[in-house]
Amino acid sequence: MNNTTTRQEIPKQYEPNAVEEKWYSFWEVNGFFHSEPDERESYSMVIPPPNVTGVLHMGHMLNNTIQDVLVRRARMLGKNACWVPGTDHASIATEAKVVQKLRKQGITKADLSREEFLEHAWNWTEEHGGIILQQLKKLGASCDWQRTRFTLEDDLYDAVIDCFIELYDRGYIYRGKRMINWDPEAQTALSDEEVIHREVQSKLYHVRYKIKGGDNWVTIATTRPETILADTAVCVNPKDERYQDLVGKTAIVPVVEREVPIIADEYVDMEFGTGCLKITPAHDQNDYEIGQKHGLEIIDMLNPDGTLSEAAEHYVGEDRFEARKSIIKALKDRDQLVETEEISNKVGYSERTDAVIEPRLSLQWFCKMDELAKPALDNVMNDNIQFHPAKFKNSYSHWMENIRDWCISRQLWWGQRIPAWYYGDGAEEYVIAKTKEEALKKARKKSGNDLGENDIRQDEDVLDTWFSSWLWPITVFDGFKNPDNEEINYYYPTDDLVTAPEIMFFWVARMIIAGYEFRDEKPFSNVYYTGIVRDSQRRKMSKSLGNSPDPLKLIEQYGADGVRVGMLFSSPAGNDLLFEENLCEQGRNFANKIWNAFRFLMMNREEGKEYSSPLKIDEDNLADRWMLSRLHETVKAINSDMESFRINEALRKVYSLVWDDFCDWYIELIKADEPGAKIPEDKLNRGFRIFEELMKLLHPFMPFITEEIWQRIGDRDTKNAMIVAQWPELDENAISETDSDLFSAIQSTISAIRNIRAEFNVGPKAEIDLKIKAKNADIASALQDNEWIFRKLQNIGTFEVSTELKKPSTSASAVVEGSEIFVPLEGLIDLEKERKRIEDEIDRLKGFLKSVNKKLDNEQFVENAPEEVVQRERDKKDDTETSLKKLNEILHELE
Repeated sequence: MNNTTTRQEIPKQYEPNAVEEKWYSFWEVNGFFHSEPDERESYSMVIPPPNVTGVLHMGHMLNNTIQDVLVRRARMLGKNACWVPGTDHASIATEAKVVQKLRKQGITKADLSREEFLEHAWNWTEEHGGIILQQLKKLGASCDWQRTRFTLEDDLYDAVIDCFIELYDRGYIYRGKRMINWDPEAQTALSDEEVIHREVQSKLYHVRYKIKGGDNWVTIATTRPETILADTAVCVNPKDERYQDLVGKTAIVPVVEREVPIIADEYVDMEFGTGCLKITPAHDQNDYEIGQKHGLEIIDMLNPDGTLSEAAEHYVGEDRFEARKSIIKALKDRDQLVETEEISNKVGYSERTDAVIEPRLSLQWFCKMDELAKPALDNVMNDNIQFHPAKFKNSYSHWMENIRDWCISRQLWWGQRIPAWYYGDGAEEYVIAKTKEEALKKARKKSGNDLGENDIRQDEDVLDTWFSSWLWPITVFDGFKNPDNEEINYYYPTDDLVTAPEIMFFWVARMIIAGYEFRDEKPFSNVYYTGIVRDSQRRKMSKSLGNSPDPLKLIEQYGADGVRVGMLFSSPAGNDLLFEENLCEQGRNFANKIWNAFRFLMMNREEGKEYSSPLKIDEDNLADRWMLSRLHETVKAINSDMESFRINEALRKVYSLVWDDFCDWYIELIKADEPGAKIPEDKLNRGFRIFEELMKLLHPFMPFITEEIWQRIGDRDTKNAMIVAQWPELDENAISETDSDLFSAIQSTISAIRNIRAEFNVGPKAEIDLKIKAKNADIASALQDNEWIFRKLQNIGTFEVSTELKKPSTSASAVVEGSEIFVPLEGLIDLEKERKRIEDEIDRLKGFLKSVNKKLDNEQFVENAPEEVVQRERDKKDDTETSLKKLNEILHELE
């Protein structure tokens, strides 16, 4: 792209809004994001598909920035990089959005046929479904948009149905009535992983049950008194001496006056509550298991919407929480509520609707997981698939070793419809088939009857969203329907997955299971777990809390590169990111620093001249050797960091290399000796070449500004764009520990001189004499050889280096790495005036310290004042004592 820049055309400040759209369009139009199989090594990655209902939030920003860093670096390494984007149909979330929209139009889901509702859902999806993907472009995400997939598109839909049929035929999928998690708001089953357990303050109600045939009572404790209406037993521990004489007797359930047996089971915790439990098999998993064991009646007292059913006999139609109030009142009126105790306990909430979950017996479809999970567990624990950080292997192994069967059916219409077809009311009167025609043939054969089309009906339910997304790395390359195609063979297994640890079990584990079950290999090699983006109070950022900034407004204010840097600076793998907006400001400031360095170099360039020779340093110049050494030290360190997914550490290293080493030191050293003169051409050429290497290192992190600078420096054609520039090649021979140590000593010495100037109020333009007592002859010789660096950065008169120097009288001094630095002060400052100023300041601080000590010696103050007030006084004392010590040292220097 011809983008040759004259000095006059360079804006004084970096303008991200003018740059970002231009370069993103350039990359996209010229196909830099698109990948097709070829002879190169592949690098592939699939996006964790955001919900089709979604808009960009801070978690997406972090996750997709990390993915983009990885894929951009892979391109620069010469790999054929393929980052597949897409969205998830998100059954529960999307259906809820559509229902909400219809409700505003006065339409309920019940008013519509399935086909009519799905038409509304597709219209909603087409209107909103691509929003988040378009927003990701603002961030700079270099996805292969030509490969965008949707979990409910025809090919992926078919693959999910084929997967169900295949697993059913292998005996892994079954239909059964079991205790499941029920979301009364969405009115659907949920898997265990879709339930969020929160610690909440609850009430434990102690309720008296009468013993039949006498005046005795037994007291139970429950947090859910409304379920008393479905009690079918009272249970005690057989070892509990308090209740041994009650076992075998009959208790009378309050309000419903139902007679139930008193049974014994070791499950009961004698220490919890009263040590006596009510048993409600239809509404608690543990109660259900006890009920099965003891042959208890099962009474389902809840409707799907969370209201009380006819089976409850009382409060029919009332919401479960309203019924709780009603039964508490009834218990009080009957004098059967003994006491109410405040407790903390865990309550399950729906991950999607935030409704309180109800355990419920329900006929659902399940997938057996114990056998399927074994290869997925083994290949993570043996590091065939690596987790970053590795600590997540512990929670992964715990879950996989205790895995339960997966409830895969959902009582919804939006999703892949379960391919089960019923021809009767019996438990086994169904067939599994992909089409109605195929189902009819199977049903006729299985039933032995000549059934017609109207005699079979398809299951109303759809499959869990995760049952489609667990195939994502396979189906995006058509690897389920066409398992030996060119793309799946080239791109699969994918390389890296970037995701959040909270969906480790929802998605990561299941993708690994699917990979080994359907392709007998891993779906990816590395999983990088990001942290949760939190505010300064450690609260998770969310719209509901109002503590989450709008990512697009951040990009508008700070530029995409600034926001990317801000996000990455505080996001070590697996650890939460405490986000503050000043991180983005730091990123923007870094972009401005880079731009100013670029402008300075360009302003020194001869009009119309370009520098295109390879980087070749002046071997006699320590600054050149040091800068080249630092460059390759950093390349080596960044390569190591990136391979270990220490992405924030890699960014910090290149940040320091650019800001500290290049901008603050190297540029200063290549400047012309005469003020206002241009940088000598040979030095400027080296400066440009080094700067270009720095831009390459920065490109994955800050793609927009680096492309802008790259294109402005030279007239480059499209195939030489920064996005595909070669990643800096490591030259181990360029790394010199000797040069690095020597230059570091010079830097420390110059910093010490600057501190001396500040302490003694010697301005930067004032000429000083510099005397260095080197710790050995080699250091002395090296410092003498590089006198020019000291003179370049400091206004120096005489410069003397020796191993035999003695401290001159009335001089400031410092010690740097065993060498002593002396700056004679006589003639630079009014010694008497400076002594008087320092003595006055010492007297003032002594008086202040005396008043502080008086307060701290006052026991009444220390004991009664707030701790933070007392601590402030202690801090004042420490700071004042430190200042006094320093001032006395300076005064000593003036003697």
